[in-house]
Amino acid sequence: MSRGAGQGPPWPRRGQRCGSLQRLPSGRSRVPGTRAGMGDRRTARRQRRRRLQRGSRLSGGDEAMGAKRPRCSQGLVGTEDRTDLGGSAPILRLPPELLDHIVSFLPVRDMVALGQTCRYLRQACDSEGVWRRVCRRLCPRLRQEGTAGARPWKRAAILNYTKGLYFQTFGGRRRYLSKSVAPLLSHGYRKFLPTKEHVLVLDHGGTLFLLRNALVASAPGHLQWKRACRCVVLCRNAKDFTTDPRSDAGYRKYVYVLAAREPAAGAGRACDCVEVYLQSSGQRVFKMTFHAAMRFRQLVLVGQETERVLLLLTDKGALYFEVHAPGVYRDLFGTLQAFDPLDLQMPLALPLPAKVLSCALGYNHLGLLDEFGRLFMQGSNRYGQLGTGDKSDRGEPALVHGLKCPLDVWCGLNHSLALLRSRELGQAVLGCGCGAGGRLPGCPKGSATFVKLQVKVPLCASSLCSTRECLYLLSSHDIEGGPAYRELPPSRAPPPPESPGAQACEQYLSQLQGCPTLAGRLAKVREAVGALALPPCQKDFLWEALELIRRSARPRTPACS
Repeated sequence: MSRGAGQGPPWPRRGQRCGSLQRLPSGRSRVPGTRAGMGDRRTARRQRRRRLQRGSRLSGGDEAMGAKRPRCSQGLVGTEDRTDLGGSAPILRLPPELLDHIVSFLPVRDMVALGQTCRYLRQACDSEGVWRRVCRRLCPRLRQEGTAGARPWKRAAILNYTKGLYFQTFGGRRRYLSKSVAPLLSHGYRKFLPTKEHVLVLDHGGTLFLLRNALVASAPGHLQWKRACRCVVLCRNAKDFTTDPRSDAGYRKYVYVLAAREPAAGAGRACDCVEVYLQSSGQRVFKMTFHAAMRFRQLVLVGQETERVLLLLTDKGALYFEVHAPGVYRDLFGTLQAFDPLDLQMPLALPLPAKVLSCALGYNHLGLLDEFGRLFMQGSNRYGQLGTGDKSDRGEPALVHGLKCPLDVWCGLNHSLALLRSRELGQAVLGCGCGAGGRLPGCPKGSATFVKLQVKVPLCASSLCSTRECLYLLSSHDIEGGPAYRELPPSRAPPPPESPGAQACEQYLSQLQGCPTLAGRLAKVREAVGALALPPCQKDFLWEALELIRRSARPRTPACS
């Protein structure tokens, strides 16, 4: 017997028995496929769905799919909150081990962004196992002993992810920032120093790398960095280094390395030493050992061989200097009273008001950073390279007002640079002194105070250095490092900076009245602002305002009809 066109299919529906009737609770029978049967099937499906949901809430949803879930430890973070996740977030139903394994394949930027979404994902993305996999992916040859610290794998991964060596040329019209080639085997970057033929890089594991410099000029004022031809490990367990004590970077021949060396078996305690290497071959030619009780942190050498200046900074914050020429001694200290030409090899202690964390040395001036984040400058100030607002020499360390807690300070031939991170300026490079040759980008006439320069600073910049052609910036973020500055006690707070008196202000007003043009008056106001003892951010604001006034006062040419 054939079925009609409007009737159902010849096979039974889901949940029905083939060729039989279903018995109702009241004892009546019904034909499968009727409306009452459809209601019973919906009720059965609803009950099965509820049972599956309850099972997925208890087991994370893996039992509902028929898969066996691996047994997780009870001490993992977030396992006690998995009962109220429900079926709205499938990624949170995964076991913690599987979730950590998936997160470790994400880029570092995406992993950090994922950790900012909720508390559970933040704990998953911040686990040490995830950072260990990320670190091994970024630097597979990194040894485990070089990752000491509270969070060794996270610190190592961030160090190697943010490391970079950038440079900005002084010549040309364009201000761009380029990234140079760096050794892949280094454990982050701690310090660097460029020379004419090489670039020296010290990592956080104490390994000093010697790279072949491959800067070539492709156009006037334009430099390109090609892949380094050679990368040599000069030495290990290094604490600091410097180059041959000459003022010109093109003729540096030796590398002086401050290192910590373990003695032979039964020979005594470990001690610091200075080792001298040849840049051309990397061969060690000299070694000088200190007493075991003397521990040093920084070594600086500047000047020609007969006029060199040596600075040694100890771990306790004491500074010792050695000057070989009377002229350099007079520039640094303003007098020859303590200079002894018969005993030039004897280091002398520099009296300081607090513990020194780092120092920078130029040809005739120096900069010191103490434990409270204060910057002290000393020496010749002929071009305003001390940043004190005037051009008077300082024979003793003078406090620079308005510059608080810089990341790094560098002293050049007759100018100074500071890397600063603040709320007002962000991350910027400040400079003072002579601006000839483009050494102070954006300030060609120079300045007697620290002003913000037109330099593109990378996000995680930590150190800077300058040569005749380029400004170098080192990028490497250390979650456990950075200058350990302390809060200055109220009793040791510095007095307010001295500002020009009423007589000086009257002189500037009289000179303004004598200027016949608006450009001359604006230039005189700019000079007066530079003489005031104001913070760098306020000076930059006033100078930018004066520049806007000068541009708006220009006569506009009428448009052609």
